[in-house]
Amino acid sequence: MLLLFVAGMSNFALAQRTVTGTVTDADNGEPLIGANILVVGTSAGAVTDIDGTYSIRVPEGDQRLEFTYTGYATQTIEVGASNVIDVTMSPGEALEEVVVIGYGTQKSKEVTSSIVSVKEEDFNQGNISNPVQLLQGKVAGLTVARAGGNPNGNFSVRLRGLGTIGANTEPLIVIDGVPGGDLNSIDPNDVASIDVLKDGSAAAIYGTRGASGVILITTKRGGDGNSSVSYNGFVGFEGVDRAVDVFDAAGLRQFAADNPDLSFTDVSNGQISTDAFDEITRTGINHTHNLSLSGGSNGSSYRVSANYRDVEGIALNTGFDQLNARLNFSQKALNDRLTLSTQLTATSRNSDFGFDEAFRYATIWNPTAPLIGDDLPAGELLRDEANRLYDGYLQQSLFDYQNPLAILEQNTNQGQRRVLGINLRGVYQLAEGLELGGFYSQQRTNFRQQQYYDKQAFFRGTNRNGLANQFSEEATSELVESTLRYETNFGGADVEFLGGYSYQDQGVSNFRVEGGDFLSDQLALNNLSAGLDFNNGRGSISSFRTERRLIAFFGRAQVNIDDTYFGSASLRYEGSSVFGENNQWGYFPAISAGVNIARLAEIPFDQLKVRAGYGVSGNTPGGDYIPRPRFGPSSTSFFFNGSYIPSYGPRSNPNPDLKWEVKSDVTVGIDFALMDYRLTGSLEYYNTETDDLILGVTVPSPPAIFPTTEVNVGQINNSGFELAIQYQAVQNDNFSWSPAFNFSTFDTELVSLSRGEFSFGNFLEIANLGAPGQNQTPLILVEEGAELGQIYGPVFEGIDDAGQVMFADLNGDGMFVEEDDRTIIGNGLPDFQLGFANTFTFGNWDANIFFRGVFGHDLVNTFRAFYEAPGAITSYNILASTADNVANQRSQAKFSSLHVESADFVKLDNASIGYRFDLPTGNAFRSVRAYVSGQNLFTITGYSGVDPEPRLFDTGDDGFQNNPLAPGIDRRNTYFRTRSVQIGVELGF
Repeated sequence: MLLLFVAGMSNFALAQRTVTGTVTDADNGEPLIGANILVVGTSAGAVTDIDGTYSIRVPEGDQRLEFTYTGYATQTIEVGASNVIDVTMSPGEALEEVVVIGYGTQKSKEVTSSIVSVKEEDFNQGNISNPVQLLQGKVAGLTVARAGGNPNGNFSVRLRGLGTIGANTEPLIVIDGVPGGDLNSIDPNDVASIDVLKDGSAAAIYGTRGASGVILITTKRGGDGNSSVSYNGFVGFEGVDRAVDVFDAAGLRQFAADNPDLSFTDVSNGQISTDAFDEITRTGINHTHNLSLSGGSNGSSYRVSANYRDVEGIALNTGFDQLNARLNFSQKALNDRLTLSTQLTATSRNSDFGFDEAFRYATIWNPTAPLIGDDLPAGELLRDEANRLYDGYLQQSLFDYQNPLAILEQNTNQGQRRVLGINLRGVYQLAEGLELGGFYSQQRTNFRQQQYYDKQAFFRGTNRNGLANQFSEEATSELVESTLRYETNFGGADVEFLGGYSYQDQGVSNFRVEGGDFLSDQLALNNLSAGLDFNNGRGSISSFRTERRLIAFFGRAQVNIDDTYFGSASLRYEGSSVFGENNQWGYFPAISAGVNIARLAEIPFDQLKVRAGYGVSGNTPGGDYIPRPRFGPSSTSFFFNGSYIPSYGPRSNPNPDLKWEVKSDVTVGIDFALMDYRLTGSLEYYNTETDDLILGVTVPSPPAIFPTTEVNVGQINNSGFELAIQYQAVQNDNFSWSPAFNFSTFDTELVSLSRGEFSFGNFLEIANLGAPGQNQTPLILVEEGAELGQIYGPVFEGIDDAGQVMFADLNGDGMFVEEDDRTIIGNGLPDFQLGFANTFTFGNWDANIFFRGVFGHDLVNTFRAFYEAPGAITSYNILASTADNVANQRSQAKFSSLHVESADFVKLDNASIGYRFDLPTGNAFRSVRAYVSGQNLFTITGYSGVDPEPRLFDTGDDGFQNNPLAPGIDRRNTYFRTRSVQIGVELGF
């Protein structure tokens, strides 16, 4: 169909001509093999051959050619009357590449902090719906993880490990200069580059929000020249990559026959075999379309784009559709001294969230029972009174046992998100090297979620005669900034000074209502007042409004002495309303320096820049009014004088001394280049110390009015090495290969968890395993002076002659007592990770293959902990591995090292192959490229659970939800991992 479409469109006439030339090295005249030539504003391109020559088809009219080659400066040349354009390029000038830093830009050669810039050509490809996926595995020290394939699931982002336990663990996102930008407001197709500020000397200029790092996202702009239109679209197919290995009906019947002393209920008397996983999943079909128009003339430039995504999850009734639009416009005026720019964004997303619990209950659904009652053999309902039908769905009355198909089909869980944003920027050149800038931004996000549980839904509905829940939230952000920038030269030293002011006002309002007892399901989500719960005191309504304000003054000085010595220093003075009244203002200094030794000594390096940086940044608490005394209605009401009256009580203790967490960071690095810049890379070592951790501690009540207080206690230390290498391995006429490799290590230690009168002791036991039967089984030990992420429990030693489980007697008292004989049996945080990218070209073909690996982390396989050794079998399904562990399953289940597995993995994360068509003269298209791509194509791992990806925080229900202190727990509600393939086309008009 694609070829027919291209052939049909080729009838449209568009005049073109052929431009040829040679690209050579300016120093020695040698041809540059594999240099890239692109018609600006299009996807039409060419590559130089073994002689450095090229040939490219260029549309008539005002056009520009862009010449790029790794290690060399990019050149853009106007296409005039001549059809021959020869270009000379100088090695090392790629160091002139612009890197985005806080409140400005810097040339790559001048960077003395730990900053990584990832351009569009290096992004991950394929079915990418979140901008952070573009970076996954691409940046040393940056972890981007999401367990399972939930299309509505969020990605966890960590930079250089865990640096906080009670504040924001993820980097600050800055989109086109707006701190705290909403990732939902930007489509990956609109991203031009992403710059990651990894160390304190780079991030300190963002003050109290920079401790977990900063990610700067820059969107695409238009350029000078004729208008160009580009289209990129694909259709994708997604399926289950890995599920829990449980018995099928035949296997479970055989297992029961082999173990006649075990109780087992065959619901259908051997007549039915049900694959619950197959019943609740599907092949997800998704399609994405991106259309953009860009161009400019007479000092103006513009780019307008529209993106549409329609994504089906592999679970029934999960997925989303999203429409995103963006306008970037810039205009010069007053003899080009004034530059005005505007950005408008709008995003609308409708989601079907479904219920992840369906995967959990599909795991234990008895495969001898149908999911639909009509499929049950005649008489079976009468034979077994435990079987009942709820709107036709079969349900047995067993503990923690639900029909997974009914969960997804009877109930509703939907959401709508709307994002609107506007940015206005003006820059005026007051004099040579002196410019004044002003910036205003406003963003508004509205989110609404609706849930309804059917009156006949055994899953939460029948016990409330229908249950409805609605939640809405509005978030607003308003930012005003001004900057003054001055550039000059003093005796061969290029110097830049920056001064600025920033004011940001953010607010969040939300509203939640829940109630049940409906006369009809038809009223469901649209008329909650019909629920009788609101008349009898069982309904609940809550709402709140929070606000935070931030004011900052900042300055920075940068120096470049003869392209050999470089330095940077910054200072931010910032105040925030989220801190106690005694500690609302603070200073955040940073300094860094570097020297390019290759310019001082005769060494076989094109560049050898040694650099070091130190910076202090901060982190804010999760709430806005934490240090203040707060009162509010409790969750219970009491009946008084004929009506229900809400009760009020304290929500927090005051702490006027609460301040930001303080992160002090030292980074030492080497940037190097060899072989005429064909081999480039960097090696870094970092050591960070986060002090004054924000954490809620238990306090005596009375005298305190609330049992916990948010205070500054404790200290975390992080350290590690990072290596990144890029190599132009092969560059010739018909074939090129460019590999890139990055490697990171992590070492995170909890130095202390107490200070003065506030103390937990020297350890905490947290994150219970859960029901059934293991609610009092903690999994994680948080211990002063030890690594974070320690998994804690008994050591499994096998089965004795009596068929009983044996655990190690660790204290040597001759017996096993669980409380006394537990030890560290794993760690949920990775020790190191790597990424390995490969880019190929061969003729008109191009290919990208990207491998990613994470090592040194363990996972608590809760599926095994509950379903491999469940004791006496009734109607529950169990893991197929139980057949190899019969003695264990006969004993009472108990969590131990048996259920903790190494989760090391290497996966083919991303791969694509494309073909660029040679178009005949007069074709309507400037370029046509077709491609096939895939994600998560295969994984090599010894982990037997659903997904070996690290769990960077716990999603459990024991009071520690989203707790970063409890990583490494693979909970039973994990959405299954997926594999996807896409077929797409890129068109240039």
